[in-house]
Amino acid sequence: MPILSVLIFFPMLAALLVLPLDKDRPERIKAVALAVAVSEFLLSLPLWSSFDKTTHLMQFVERHRWIEPWNVQYALGVDGISVLFVLLTTLLTVLCVLVSWRSVTEKPKEFFVALLFLEGTIVGVFCALDLFLFYIFWEAMLIPMFLIIGVWGGPRRLYATVKFFLYTLVGSLLMLVGIIVLYRAGGNTFDILALAENQYPIRLQLVLFWAFFAAFAVKVPMWPVHTWLPDAHTEAPTAGSVILAGILIKMGAYGFLRFSMPLFPNATRMMMEPMMILSIIGIIYGGLICISQSDIKRLIAYSSVSHMGFVTLGLFSLNTQGVEGGILQMINHGIVTGALFLAIGIVYERTHSRAIADYGGLASVMPVFAGFFMLFTLAAIGLPGTNGFVGEFLVLLGAFSSRSWAAVFAATGLIIGAWYMLWLYQRVFFNPPNPGLQGIAAINGREIVVLVPLAALILVIGFVPNLLLDYMHVSVAHLLARIPQAEPAATGPLHALAALLP
Repeated sequence: MPILSVLIFFPMLAALLVLPLDKDRPERIKAVALAVAVSEFLLSLPLWSSFDKTTHLMQFVERHRWIEPWNVQYALGVDGISVLFVLLTTLLTVLCVLVSWRSVTEKPKEFFVALLFLEGTIVGVFCALDLFLFYIFWEAMLIPMFLIIGVWGGPRRLYATVKFFLYTLVGSLLMLVGIIVLYRAGGNTFDILALAENQYPIRLQLVLFWAFFAAFAVKVPMWPVHTWLPDAHTEAPTAGSVILAGILIKMGAYGFLRFSMPLFPNATRMMMEPMMILSIIGIIYGGLICISQSDIKRLIAYSSVSHMGFVTLGLFSLNTQGVEGGILQMINHGIVTGALFLAIGIVYERTHSRAIADYGGLASVMPVFAGFFMLFTLAAIGLPGTNGFVGEFLVLLGAFSSRSWAAVFAATGLIIGAWYMLWLYQRVFFNPPNPGLQGIAAINGREIVVLVPLAALILVIGFVPNLLLDYMHVSVAHLLARIPQAEPAATGPLHALAALLP
C-alpha cells in the first residue's frame, strides 16, 4: 500500500466528505472529523513499527512520473528524521479535534475541513523527495492556516493573519528563486537525493543557502524575523496555536536538515558561527521578552522563539550530539508547547481571559489541571526526568564541543526559562484567589484524554530517550558525513560576503 500517499490525501479527501454534512448538526461533523483524525493516526503507526533503523536510505518510497518536460516527479519517502514528524503531526491533529469540540461553535464544518486539509499538506512537506512537490505542499499549507487564524481567531485576527501570510510568502518566494537556480545547476532535476550528490561552487552554495534561509528562518522563527509568531499565536484558536507551535515552526528547522545542510555543506560549515550567534540571540531575547508579558498565550508564544533557538543552535553545532539534540528538541517542543497551549485553551473556555492578572488560586479549584500544568511547566524548563532535559542537554553538549562560548551563553537561557515559567505558574495557580474563578468547572474527562498522551510522552521520552534517538542515529551520521569536518580557513558573514564577490 502506498502508505505515504494515503497519509497525505486521506485527510484531504475525507475533509470533502465533511462538506455535505448538515451544518445544523455539529455533533455529527465533529464525530466524523474525529474519526478521520484517529484513522489517520492509526494509519501512521506502521511507519513506526515497520521502520528499519539500521539504514539511512529513504523508506516507504513512492516514485511516479508527473510533469515530464520539467523532469518533475511525484516522489515520497521518509528517513529516521522525517518519520518522527509525520507521527507527531497525526497525533497532535487528533488532540486538536478533541480540544476544539466545545470551543469552536461558529462554522464548525468549515473549521474541521481546514484542519484536516492542513494535516495532509503538513505530512506532504515531511515526505516530499522532489523540490517542486515540496514547494507545492509548503505553500498549500498557508491556505488552511490563514483561514484557521483569520476566521476563528481573536479580535486582532486579521492583522495577525496578514502578518503571518506576508512574512511566510516573502521568504517562500526567495526560496522559489533558489529552487529554480538549483534546478538548473543540478542538471535540470528537482530530485532532492540526486541534487545532494552534486558538488556546487562555494559562491553558488552561499547564494542558495541564504535563499533557502529566508524561508526556513521565518518559519522557525529565528531572530529577527520572528515578530509574526506572537501575534499569530495570540489570535489563533487553541487548535491553531497547537499546530503552529507543535508542527509548523518545525518545518523551518526541518528545511535546514533536509536541504541546507546536505545540499550546501560547505556554505553550512562556513555559516556555522553566524547561525549559532543568531540562535543565542533568539534564546536570550525570547526569554527576556517572556518575563515582561501579561498575556499568557503571548508568553508561551515568545517562549517558542527561545526554545527554537536551542534547536537551531544544536543543528548548527554540526556534530552528532548537537544535531540529534536539536531534532529531539523539535519533537519535545512540539509535545510540551503543544500541551501548554492545549491547557491554556482548556482554562480559556471557562474564563474567556488570557490576562495573567485575571487568574490566581487556580490550584484550589482545578487541582487535577494544576498537576498537569506543573508537569508541562517542569518539562518546559528542562527538569531531569522530563523530555525537555534530554534535548537541551544534548544541544548544550554539542554546542560546547563546537564552540564552548556558545554553550555558556545558551545556558543562561535555561535560567531565564525557569524564571518566567515558574513565575507564571505561581501567579496563575498560587497567587491570592481570584473570586471570579471560584465557580468554574473542574477539568472533565474529554480534557483529561487530551492531556494524558502528551503528559505520558513527556515522562517516557524523559526516561527512555533512545525510543526516539535510535530512529535518527544512522540518518544523522549520514547527514554529517556530507559536511566538511575541517574548519574552513575563513568563516563568518564578512568572509561569506567576500566569497560572493567576483
